[in-house]
Order: sequence, then structure tokens, then C-alpha cells
Amino acid sequence: MTSHPFRAAVEAQDLEAMVATLAPDAVLHSPVTFKPFVGRDAVARLFGILLRTFEDFRYTDELHGDGVTMLVFRARVGTREVEGLDLVRHDEDGLIRDFTVMVRPLSAAIALAEAVGPQLAAAADAAERS
Repeated sequence: MTSHPFRAAVEAQDLEAMVATLAPDAVLHSPVTFKPFVGRDAVARLFGILLRTFEDFRYTDELHGDGVTMLVFRARVGTREVEGLDLVRHDEDGLIRDFTVMVRPLSAAIALAEAVGPQLAAAADAAERS
């Protein structure tokens, strides 16, 4: 079985290819924010930040169900080891419509929030100015 196109894009660190797997109205549920990221552009900004934040990112497992793919990963955020799961739900065209990220342990989720938060704020400010 071939790997999911999103997985291949992440492993190539190809942001454009990652974004191409998203439906225009994709929704991403983050482990560190209450409000989801809605729409391809908002999710793309987050993916760009995550590519800069995670170190030694690698997928370890890929599981498939009816209209769903689960990608298990390991990475580092600073000195914290992170283990996580990308739960990906597809639309009828095979594009990602719903993306839920879960991470453990709590100390890793906190490190992720601390690393990503300021970058998200800066990206939101830049988007408002343009």
C-alpha cells in the first residue's frame, strides 16, 4: 500500500504539496487551541509554522479506515519528545476535509503551544495588514 499523499508531502517537507491535499474548506483541530483553523489558507499558515517548529519529525505508522487515515508521528519541540496522531478525514474527492491532531505527553503539548503561539500571533497580524 502506498503512503497517503499528505504523509509523502510532510516527509518531503513540501508545504505546497501539503496544502494541495486540503479541501478548500478544510478544518484543522489543534491540540493547543480551542478554536479550529478553518479554510485552506488558515491551515496552510499553521502547516508552515509547524514545519519550522518540529524537529526530527517522522511518521511511524499509517492506518486506514473507510474515509479516514491515521498517521502516527514522533518529533521534538525544543528538548521535549512528542508523540502524536494526525486523524485525517477525506471528502469524496480524496481531499482532506477534517484534520485532528493529538499529542502527548502534556509537557510536549505545552512546549508546542509555547513554540507555536507567538508565530500564530505574528502570522495573524501580518494577514490583517495585507
